[in-house]
Amino acid sequence: MSDGMIKITLPDGSVKEMPSGSTSHDVAMGISEGLARNVLAAKVNGQIVESNRPIITDSTLQLLTWNDGDGKSTFWHSSAHLMAEALEALYPGIKLGIGPAIDNGFYYDVDFGDQEFNSEDLSELENKMLELAREKNEYVRSEISKADATKYFTEKGDEYKLDLIKDLEDGTITFYKQGNFTDLCRGPHIPDTGFIKAAKILNIAGAYWRGDENSKQLTRLYGITFPKQKELKEYLEMLEEAKKRDHRKLGRELELFTFSEKVGMGLPLWLPKGTMLRERLEAFMRKAQLKAGYQPVITPHIGNKKLYITSGHYEKYGEDSFQPIATPHEGEEFFLKPMNCPHHCEIYKSKPRSYRDLPLRLAEFGTVYRYEQSGELHGLTRVRGFTQDDAHLFCTPDQVKNEFIKVIDLVLYTFKALGFENYTAQISLRDPENKAKYIGSDENWEKAETAIKEAAEEKGLNTITELGEAAFYGPKLDFMVKDALNRSWQLGTIQVDYNLPERFELEYIGSDNQKHRPVMIHRAPFGSLERFVAVLTEHCAGNFPLWLTPDQIAILPISEKHADYADEVFKYLEENDIRGFIDHRDEKIGRKIRDAETKKIPFMLIVGEKEEAENKVSARRHGEGDLGSFSQPEFVQLFREAASI
Repeated sequence: MSDGMIKITLPDGSVKEMPSGSTSHDVAMGISEGLARNVLAAKVNGQIVESNRPIITDSTLQLLTWNDGDGKSTFWHSSAHLMAEALEALYPGIKLGIGPAIDNGFYYDVDFGDQEFNSEDLSELENKMLELAREKNEYVRSEISKADATKYFTEKGDEYKLDLIKDLEDGTITFYKQGNFTDLCRGPHIPDTGFIKAAKILNIAGAYWRGDENSKQLTRLYGITFPKQKELKEYLEMLEEAKKRDHRKLGRELELFTFSEKVGMGLPLWLPKGTMLRERLEAFMRKAQLKAGYQPVITPHIGNKKLYITSGHYEKYGEDSFQPIATPHEGEEFFLKPMNCPHHCEIYKSKPRSYRDLPLRLAEFGTVYRYEQSGELHGLTRVRGFTQDDAHLFCTPDQVKNEFIKVIDLVLYTFKALGFENYTAQISLRDPENKAKYIGSDENWEKAETAIKEAAEEKGLNTITELGEAAFYGPKLDFMVKDALNRSWQLGTIQVDYNLPERFELEYIGSDNQKHRPVMIHRAPFGSLERFVAVLTEHCAGNFPLWLTPDQIAILPISEKHADYADEVFKYLEENDIRGFIDHRDEKIGRKIRDAETKKIPFMLIVGEKEEAENKVSARRHGEGDLGSFSQPEFVQLFREAASI
């Protein structure tokens, strides 16, 4: 290679030779002008930077556009700065806290002082943002000393930025400026404000500075932006549909679950219909697990503090756990369990194991407890007590790939049965440049990473690979599922673990008659049942798969004269394992049909004089209308075809 040239390796493995000091934008221009116009930022050697940052050594490069998660995050971080600039223009003298990107958009915490800001001011703020965006001001990065940064915000009178600067080291501080606005920020940012074409302020909330209830409460403004107006319109339509599908709303309407302040925040109470649904999910998984060679186990809801010190969970989850339970015995403490895996390690250790015993697959619907902050609780998606479809597989290093394939099969079977068709598998590997932060030998890591990659390839999964995203104890495979509204959720995870077998000194006798450490695989296709039910409810808008729904049929007698025939039909269907109820209310049939539709009952069977005379039922399907007249056996056949997984 000639002097002054560097090698740039792209994600597809191709290598471009560029002059040292070239930017990511230069590389994009070498590929196509269209690509260069859409580059928002870049990932150089795994670090996200501006597209105009010079690259001076051989590097890996990923160009980030709106289609990349990191590209969106950079876009929204820059939009937070744009909103702050608009706020300063409209409300001179305000003070600013922090303004990060979040999963969907961004927020900024603002101290308005004596000035008022309310929902009537939102459209003016949005218009000001777009006005400033059209100026196409560049985001300019500058390094600044701690003394100069302190001086700048002292003169500006912004105590929140000064509070942030106190924790920073000299030589690590950067400012970003666009237009008339300068902010303390690590970056990175998009090239200029012109990329931002649509803006919406979504919500106003209160937030204590640094989350401290003793500090001043600031106004938190949530916003979102897009590179096209059409995308904002589609997003707002999606939000409206999401409101209709909100699992908290549907959970009340369908009588699935409730919460009680007396029981405690974040501790769901499952109502009869929700319990039926949940138990069928469990039965579905239990049947699949038994077929796949899993053995069921049950462990207590609490464990001795020493157990979680050994596992490392006390160190990791200590602050997020409920307070320890002291017993009358001095110095003895128990915890509500934050994880099931330490208990399963002790089950493995309960007797000597041979390589002939492996793989050993232990499965449990185990309830765990984490003390989530009250402000982070959200319906069933974020709770303080939840049940995992947890399983831990103990195997030899040579068995990892085959076990991975079997777990992938189980996850995909689950997704298919529940109507999740759009998913991506993320292969999370260790950072090859920083192996020191991981445990386990290079040989074991290479075996495990190769096994995961080969297993995913053999199953034909749509995958993305992320270096540095592995857990410290091993690589993993996470399934990112898109729901009916195109929102992404992590459902299903498979993790390889060298840490717990080491901590618990787990062993097996190999074919060489020597002691060896097993490899441990964690897997949970549902994850938590609470969160899974929430996601599933919103995905199918409460129209659950027929095999899963609590009430599959509603029998609607036209009048009380047909009550006996309705009872006869109900008994026949019950004998054929079809669940439901009879609506014996003294209401007109139209009202009964409307109410059954509202409750999302899949089938409505109307019985009147004609049906009774012919020994038939008139069937309706939720959302579809009349299906016609059927004899009872004919309807059972129709139902079974509809209910097949």
